[in-house]
Formats: sequence, C-alpha cells, structure tokens
Amino acid sequence: MTDLLHRLRTAVAAHPARTAVLAPAGETGTARLDFAALDRRTAALARALRGLGVGRGDRVGVHLRRTADLPVALLAVWRAGAAYVPLDPAYPAERLAFMASDARLAALISADGLPAAQGVPVLHPDAAAEDGPEPTAGDLPGQVNPLDPAYVIYTSGSTGRPKGVEVSRGAVAALVTALEAAGAYRAEPGVVGWNASVSFDASVQQWARICRGDTVLVIGDEQRADPARTAALLAEHGVTDLDLTPSHWELLREPLGGARVPRLFMGGEAVPERTWRELADGGIDALNLYGPTECTVDAVTAPISGPGPHLGEPLPGVRLHLLDEKLAPVADGVVGEVYLAGPGLAHGYLGRPGLTAERFVACPFADPSDEPGSRMYRTGDQARRGEGGRLEYVGRVDRQVKVRGYRIELGEVEHALAGLDGVRAAAVTVHEPAPGDRRLAGYVTGAVTAAELTERLRAAVPAHLVPSVITVLDAMPLTPNGKVDLVALPAPAAAAAEPSAADAGAEGAGGLAEQVAEVWSTVLGVSGVLPTDDFFSLGGHSLAALRVVHLLRRRLGIELQLRHLLDSADLAAFTATVGRAVEAGTAAPRPALTARAR
Repeated sequence: MTDLLHRLRTAVAAHPARTAVLAPAGETGTARLDFAALDRRTAALARALRGLGVGRGDRVGVHLRRTADLPVALLAVWRAGAAYVPLDPAYPAERLAFMASDARLAALISADGLPAAQGVPVLHPDAAAEDGPEPTAGDLPGQVNPLDPAYVIYTSGSTGRPKGVEVSRGAVAALVTALEAAGAYRAEPGVVGWNASVSFDASVQQWARICRGDTVLVIGDEQRADPARTAALLAEHGVTDLDLTPSHWELLREPLGGARVPRLFMGGEAVPERTWRELADGGIDALNLYGPTECTVDAVTAPISGPGPHLGEPLPGVRLHLLDEKLAPVADGVVGEVYLAGPGLAHGYLGRPGLTAERFVACPFADPSDEPGSRMYRTGDQARRGEGGRLEYVGRVDRQVKVRGYRIELGEVEHALAGLDGVRAAAVTVHEPAPGDRRLAGYVTGAVTAAELTERLRAAVPAHLVPSVITVLDAMPLTPNGKVDLVALPAPAAAAAEPSAADAGAEGAGGLAEQVAEVWSTVLGVSGVLPTDDFFSLGGHSLAALRVVHLLRRRLGIELQLRHLLDSADLAAFTATVGRAVEAGTAAPRPALTARAR
C-alpha cells in the first residue's frame, strides 16, 4: 500500500501549480495554496518539528482553527514521521487538558498556544527550522512503516473518560485506496469540501484527499454554521464532493435547491427513509457510508438509490461478519452484531490495553490475506441481511448513540452530570421531539437547578455532550434490582407540554410575539422565553433553528430563511424580522434539487 505522503510527492511533481488548498482568510477573503507552496510549507514545518526531536511514534497536538494552517500542520506532522492529535479550539479547557495529558504530546502546533498543554514545546504553523537546506518534495521520512501511527482521535467513553483511538498510516492509505477502487472517488482530481471537524474521524477521508491530487476547500466555522453561506461557497468554488451527516443535509437541502448538488458522502448516522427516497428519486449522486472510528472512518458503502435505507457492501479489503453472542454467523434475516476485519483496524485505544483487548478480538475466520494473530473489531452495532441480501442497520447492543453525527456514550454524560456539586444521581436518555431531531435529555436528583447545571456542564464537556434539557427529580425511578429505570423516566420537563404536530400547524390564538415565543419554547423544550433571550444560549443548534423556521412558515405562510434566525441577536430581533416577513407576503415554493451529471 503506497503511503499517502509518497502520493503527495507524485501530485506535487506532476502539477505544482494546481490549487491544493482553499481556505478562509480574514473576514471575507480566501487563501489559496498550490501544491508547490503546500509542499514547501509542510516540509519546513516538519523540519522544525524534527528540530525539537519529534520522530516516529511521537504524538503532536494540533490546536488550530479552520484555515489553511490546519492541513499544513497535519501534513507536516506526518512528514516528521509522527501522529497528529486534534485539539479543537471549541472544546472546553478541561477536555483539552485531559487529551493533551493522556496523549503525552511531544510537541504542539498552535497559533495562540494552549495553557492546557503546559511543558509541551509549541510551534507556530508558519515555523521553519533555523538552519539547513531549503526543504523539497523529496524531504520525507526515510523509513515509513505502515504500522506507524497516523493520528489519535478521541471519542466518547462510557466511563466518563474519553478514549483515544490510534490509527496507523497503512490503515489511512488502505482507506483511500479502497474508496478509489469502489468508485467513491473519481479518477480525475475533484474539489472536496472539508466539512467535518478535525476531531471527527470523517475529516480524515476529506482532507487527506490532497495527497491524491484533489483540491480541498476548508469550510470555515462561520460558513459551516450558516447553510446559505455554505451553499454559496460550494457553488463559488465548484465543489464536486461533500461529506456530511443526514442531519446537516436537512439544513443544506433548501439552500442547495436549484443549484447543482455535489456528490454527497453521507455518514455519521443512519440515513432516514424520507431523505433516502428524496435523494434516490431526484437522481442525486450520493453514497451512504458506514464505519466506526476504530476501523478508519469507512468500512461499508452503498449508493443511495433503489430500495430504502441499507448499509451496502464492505469496501475492498474489509471483511464483515454478522455474529451471535458465541461468535457464530447468523442466518439471513436474523439480527447479529457487526464485526469488522481487514487492514483498516486501528491499533486500539491509547494507553488502555484492557479495553483494546475487549473490543479488538481474535478473528476465528481464516482469510488468505490475514497475518498471524489477525483481529476483528466488535462494533456494538446490530444488523441483518434483509430482502435480496441487503445489509440493514437495526440498532445498538449498548448505550452508545448518534446525535447530529456525534458518537456519544450516554454513560460519559451521566458521569459528567453526577460529578457536579449538588447532584446525587444522574441519568441521560435520547429525546426526539420531532422525527430526526434527536437530543440528549438529562435527569438529576439533588439540591440544584437545571440552569446552573447546564452552565457548569458547558464549561466541562464539548457542546454536543450537553443535554438540551435537564429535569430535576425528587427521586429516580428504579427497577426491581435497584438500577435506574430508564423507561420509567418522565418526558423532559419542558418538552412534556409540547403541542402536537396538528397544534403546531394551526394558527396561534395570541399575537405575533406570543406565537414566535411559543415556537421557540416548543422547539427548544424550555418555558418562559424572554424577548432578550438568545436562541443558542437556550440550547439551540442549527437543526433546531431549521425546525423553528419550518414551523413559522407553516403557521404564518411567510417567506422566512434560516439565516434570519441565525443572524438575530435575540427573540425580540427575530420577532421583528418575522413581522417584516408577514407584511411582505407569502412564502415561495420549495425549490427542487438539481442532480449533478455523473
């Protein structure tokens, strides 16, 4: 398997002037790096890392915002022979401190430092070695072993402790090669929208495409938060490939109406039936991708076409087994647990040999390509072979969930809640106030209030681990054996009073301000919304914002865009915008999707 850095060298030599990276620069500008410039910058930063003693097997933290510096830093770490550890600046300091300590960083690349990584040498992304010859495309590590670590990405942990998944360079090379062989990547260079967070493993198969000669467009944080700006950016730069979750597609669907839709790589969560049908019937070029972080991003793929949602078939080199509790294959139509084997398996969990041994087990199914002692990964996902042999996702064997594309262990959120002062007991479930709008719901007992718990939790864990609503109970319902009875937990406190879909579509009896406030309360699951309240401070997110816009369109028959809510400072400002839309007249029809020629 050819290492991706050697493929990058080929791309640099063949097309030095071709654009490699497009990224935000300033408030409205765009930075451009051609392959020659990318090569010079990554080689210089790699030599600076080596000057600090960084080498094979070391781990380097990357704490950068979504600019051209980010792909430069990731490639430079690889060129130094090390593995990168993404440290998202949006994460709380406590979380970053744990990751930096747990990974035992040899160095840190950051534009503004990171107090959480005390004692670790810091390099600016523009750093270069103080002496030595000008680096060239041939300035690569002398010995690149496929087993050398490529990155460590931290995922949610059921015990409250995030776990670092260590993936090898050979596994990343195998991923790109398999996606090429499966036809997911075109033979000719494309323009790839880098949409996923660098802390999310889906980012790997997006930014690493630079190494095969593709242009990578880094979608900035502000652009990602505004679907209209994202759609305009995709059109401006002629993006041909875009990776996103089904939840994010729901946000982009209307802004992309009337424009040519890029090839969609959908992953991170199950594709709903409605979304699958819309894409398939519209002839949109889209792929459903499935794979856990422990198996290097993607393991199974299917074109979104034909019958309803299904997982598809394993990528070349991947072997998938549906097994029962005794590791025996199950018959067609019978639900089994998904086990994966092949070159994409991660080394395991950093510094956690017991957990690694529990999840990465010996493979009893011989294959000619297997090395002695080959392993398979126990995913915890359940599936079955349905009609025509189609692989259909069923659910989980544990309490791991997917919310807006994030893999979340409910136990980690419970652990974080239980650790807050005043909390005696905590439980967390998933609440779905509307189809496809999955949210975390927290329950606690103790002398506390929901508002103070939410505020304290936001300072301790990433935003996607903070429940949308927290309910304070006098006591937890218990099963006969003394455990929390999750089924018996009441509806989330504010959500219990949500109106039905019919009520939501009916004309409100109150004035405009009351109707808008009611919709906010319904969607956010909170009561007593004030004119000075900010939507996102109340726990709102982009998918919830889209639901607000849809409800108000139906109620009032107005032309209202998602950006109207995203740009409003508070409820009063948004209400004023809605009032202007009411005066302007009725809504425009929902635009049709336009398929891109395959």
